[in-house]
Amino acid sequence: MSNPPTFPIPMSSPDLSEAERLAVAAVMNTTMLSMGQEITAFEQAFQSLTGLPHAIAVNSGTAGLHLCVRAAGIADGDLAITTPFSFVASTNVLLFERAVPVFVDVEPCTGNIDPALVRQAAADLMQGGQAAKRWLPRRGVSADARLKALLPVDVFGQPADLEPILATARQHGLKLIEDSCEALGAVHKGRPAGAWGDYGVFAFYPNKQITTGEGGLIVTADDEAAGFMRALRNQGRAPGDTWLSHTHLGYNYRLDELSAAIGRVQMSRLEQLMARRAAVADAYAQRIAEIPGVEAPYVSPDTTRMSWFVYVVRFAPEIDRDAVAKALGARGIPARPYFLPIHLQPYMVERFGYQPGDFPVTEDLGRRGLALPFSGVMPEAQVEAVCRALAEVL
Repeated sequence: MSNPPTFPIPMSSPDLSEAERLAVAAVMNTTMLSMGQEITAFEQAFQSLTGLPHAIAVNSGTAGLHLCVRAAGIADGDLAITTPFSFVASTNVLLFERAVPVFVDVEPCTGNIDPALVRQAAADLMQGGQAAKRWLPRRGVSADARLKALLPVDVFGQPADLEPILATARQHGLKLIEDSCEALGAVHKGRPAGAWGDYGVFAFYPNKQITTGEGGLIVTADDEAAGFMRALRNQGRAPGDTWLSHTHLGYNYRLDELSAAIGRVQMSRLEQLMARRAAVADAYAQRIAEIPGVEAPYVSPDTTRMSWFVYVVRFAPEIDRDAVAKALGARGIPARPYFLPIHLQPYMVERFGYQPGDFPVTEDLGRRGLALPFSGVMPEAQVEAVCRALAEVL
């Protein structure tokens, strides 16, 4: 057995430069720490990236998704088709409004929501009656609930197969909320991630492609929805409202100027940041190919450009993923299961009655997936150390 690495290997690390530090210092020398020019410049960078006329910066990806749910008119008892293989926020934002997430299973290669299942579920739910029942949870949903939206997630930096999903949304008059919180900079069939639906959302936690510390952003071409979401992020103040006037029930979902300054500079470096992450992913792929029983991430031919968020490998079914993670941890190498199925989270089981076996592909991927240390600033020597330890453990 090799000795533990002589240098710490973090699970992830932000890629920050002196330019970001200088931008923060410049904001600190002003009196404008909220809703100033840095927010505007940050939002303009996303208008340029996606080609959409509206970009609305908020304080987290979860906040952005929640505002989209509100803008889509999703309310108490409504249904939205989404994926059980995701971070819990994509489901939680529906629960915030007392809506019911309707899960369909995912594609085994990408882990993204299966568009054929989305199409069938939408048709059956619109029909209602017995056809709808096969898609609904065991409890916690009204028999006359209405389907209002589709909420696909671009998992691990790879866009879902969005063209047929968009066609399903248009066929049934449904809103399409694209959760691109993991896929900033990705391109699917020539169109940027986040730009396919009625609304798209990005997030900027420190392990993302760019970071603002905490933060998120919505893009949309819908003028009315954009105005509504801008009001909601600022305590419900609509245009024309005075300081203590509030047209809507809103939230304190604003992004501050310091965070926006970091984000503005990060966006100016986006090509560099994505290229660095791609280089680390390539280094991993070369070494993973030499380890039996370990599968590197799959990139679909329809993915014009992958945007590497995390590096999740999958093990052969006979390998105990949790034992591998524990053994790597003993060697000083962090690793995390990715994802744990949403439908089997305790609060979801209690509320809706989900059981193991309900979504077999999601559960299989949840059992076999392991996120390895990954960032754009990860040296090749660390990639080598991780893969050497992984081979030894197996």
